[in-house]
Amino acid sequence: MKEYGFTRSMSRKGCSADNSACEGFFGMLKREFFYNRNWKGVRRADFVKRLNDFLIWFKNDRIKTRLGFKSPADYRKMAS
Repeated sequence: MKEYGFTRSMSRKGCSADNSACEGFFGMLKREFFYNRNWKGVRRADFVKRLNDFLIWFKNDRIKTRLGFKSPADYRKMAS
């Protein structure tokens, strides 16, 4: 990090408390999107589009227990 002039975005290397949110998200992403699919023959552009579509769905439409089993979009409508 010092050699290239970069600054760490989190505290120290391997601090699991800092990394837990990201680790949890990427674990869920692999479980729900990546694993149990046949990616053979899928071109990079198609993969990126599918991933983008998944992330948009995840952000707006995926039901979340902490939001009272509502999607973020429905929760925002209810709050306004």
